[in-house]
Amino acid sequence: MQVIVDSLLTQYETHGKGKPVLLLHGWGDSTAGLRSLAVALAKKYKVLALDLPGFGGTQTPPAAWGLDDYAYFVTHFLAKIEAKRPLAIVGHSNGGAIAVRGMARGWLTADRLVLLASAGVRGEYKNRVKAIRLIAKAGKALAAPLPKAVKRRLRRKVYQSVGSDMLVAEHLQDTFKKVVTDDVRADASHLTLPTLLIYGDQDENTPVTFGQQLHKAIQGSKIEIIPGAGHFVHIDQPEKVTKFVKDFLG
Repeated sequence: MQVIVDSLLTQYETHGKGKPVLLLHGWGDSTAGLRSLAVALAKKYKVLALDLPGFGGTQTPPAAWGLDDYAYFVTHFLAKIEAKRPLAIVGHSNGGAIAVRGMARGWLTADRLVLLASAGVRGEYKNRVKAIRLIAKAGKALAAPLPKAVKRRLRRKVYQSVGSDMLVAEHLQDTFKKVVTDDVRADASHLTLPTLLIYGDQDENTPVTFGQQLHKAIQGSKIEIIPGAGHFVHIDQPEKVTKFVKDFLG
């Protein structure tokens, strides 16, 4: 399904019937990455899932966006489809950071929050982001006389050498820089709604320590650590994640 939100053609899906549950995907992903969870939850709830701007079938923002912009967008999307207060918001990775920011500021509202391998603990990234920028500049200068194809390969190599996710969505490099330096731990400390955090113990992108910090910041929250699961914990261990989420939603 498609709708215009903030002048952007927006792609979204609905599954099932009942109280609404909103799914927000992570960086470089789309509704497809959360579809198995959406289908599982649709047996009891009306699941809403949208492609965030710049990903999947939704248009790219006209300028570099930060977490605030994405949170505003999700708020306007829910208003547009007349689902302003879902039963729950489920956010994976960067989708979790967007949900925390939006709910802490009062732009998004829900009865419950589920954070799957949520990002948002950014302080540890400072040195890495500086390295990304320096290496990118160096790579650009060194590649200047080379053909475009060679430039792209070299740029990808220098970014990947510091473990950057920037090239997952190369058209959103400036947005990536804004998002990856925006920490939501202070926002998390203002949340009071029931919150479930689920992390995989093999996650190298948003490790368990990130989840523990958010868990500590969110009063009354609950955290589940799933052995053997990586960053896409809902894909690595779908049955366990689905059970945790269903039990939490009641």
